[in-house]
Amino acid sequence: MRLAYTVVALIMLFLPTWSFAQSGDTLGKSEPYERVKIAPESVFKMFREDGMKPVNHALTTVEKDKVRNAFAHLPPLHQRILKQHLQSISFMDNMPNTALTSLLESGSGPTMFNITFRAGLLDETISEWATWKENTCFKLEGQGSYKVRVEGGKMDALLYVLLHEATHVVDAVAEVTPYSAEKDSIVTPTPYTKNVWRMVTVPEDPYIDSLLEQTRFRSGKAIPINLAPDVYRKLAKTPFPSLYGMAAWSEDLAELVSVYHMTSKLNQPFHVVVTKDNIEVARFEPMKNALIRQRLDQLSSFYKP
Repeated sequence: MRLAYTVVALIMLFLPTWSFAQSGDTLGKSEPYERVKIAPESVFKMFREDGMKPVNHALTTVEKDKVRNAFAHLPPLHQRILKQHLQSISFMDNMPNTALTSLLESGSGPTMFNITFRAGLLDETISEWATWKENTCFKLEGQGSYKVRVEGGKMDALLYVLLHEATHVVDAVAEVTPYSAEKDSIVTPTPYTKNVWRMVTVPEDPYIDSLLEQTRFRSGKAIPINLAPDVYRKLAKTPFPSLYGMAAWSEDLAELVSVYHMTSKLNQPFHVVVTKDNIEVARFEPMKNALIRQRLDQLSSFYKP
């Protein structure tokens, strides 16, 4: 996954993908997991223009069960907001990134979204997918003695990715993080971003580190994997739950909700392990980080019945 698609995922909540949404009355009669449709043409066009050949993926019976199960495990607030604001979900083969949340044109009706997933997620566990994603941050060539893996349990990767993307929808509707039409604008913080983020992609000064600024979701470039132990030691001194969570305040929220929900509500592991010659040399466990735990009260609204 290239940074271009990371940036797209960040801005799609603020720039409309022009497509027509169903009426709220029609949506209210179906469960969100049943709203499987072909992705908006704008999503296909974006990938085609980058040289890809995306193809709609028709779900099998087994895959439909996985989708239903993933939606069933979402927090209460996600369930309520998706019921009213998720127009459709889509699955695509030959898709270059993991998932994309798109704001749709809904006229005078409620704000509506589509979430498009790479269909390959349906065959991966959280540990497999998260390990792949984490390794995109590092250059592996010539550094064979170092390895990075994520221990995230054996539940379906779709659950984690749906949780992350659905949090973007919740965020856009409930404004947990500030709305910002301009990436470089300074806006009034929300309780979630106060004292952590200065602008949408700029952390407060105490959490800006020269090494972390070189990492992929900050710079767009991979760094040598032999720097991984120092990267995670420095990340543990910030309030961010993952390297991806450092990309922007919306990704910070989506990652924190996802990691918290998987570990505290679904009793799954989630930590990053760095080994050298098969010996552990660093471990990053976000839920044991005091700075992160101080932020968990901000997530209480996600769990109100």
